[in-house]
Amino acid sequence: MAQDEGDTPELRGLAQRYYAHAFRLAAEAGDPELSATALRGLAVQCVDLGYRAEAVQLGEACVDHGRHLDNPRAVAYYEATLANAAAQDDDRRMATKHLALDIHGLDRRRTRAIVLADLGGVRLRQGDVDGTLATWRDFLDCADGIRWVKVQAALQDMRVRLRRYSGVPEAQELRMLAAEVETY
Repeated sequence: MAQDEGDTPELRGLAQRYYAHAFRLAAEAGDPELSATALRGLAVQCVDLGYRAEAVQLGEACVDHGRHLDNPRAVAYYEATLANAAAQDDDRRMATKHLALDIHGLDRRRTRAIVLADLGGVRLRQGDVDGTLATWRDFLDCADGIRWVKVQAALQDMRVRLRRYSGVPEAQELRMLAAEVETY
């Protein structure tokens, strides 16, 4: 929870130490779900800090630890973490392969929203404006009503990036919708 308290170097460091300690304890106890959950936290932190390769590596370890769990929601949660890390690392193939939210029945709108926001950003960097707009429309649908600092930051980022496309009516419509979702 230190990670959710704010974005300061002290809180990030505290969260990292907690996640690493939790992983060591879970691994020592032989608990794959707790191990995967701790690795997931570290992977998310790496994504947030821009350590893309490390995020992918931790996401893969997270999925590996959770692969034999008899908990489809947890497995989907870990898969979504890897998908997000891969999307940030511009690896569309891996991101698509691990985006198993519908397959596993995951009902975690926060995670789905962030993965969609990030995937839209990847598509934009690749020059796929139509794909970006479609993905960000899905993101807005998913993000509506979510109160989370990461979703709010993604909404702001999306609005700023869409300013470049002032001549594209759909982009401007998404900017207005994002402002509504952001203030909700």
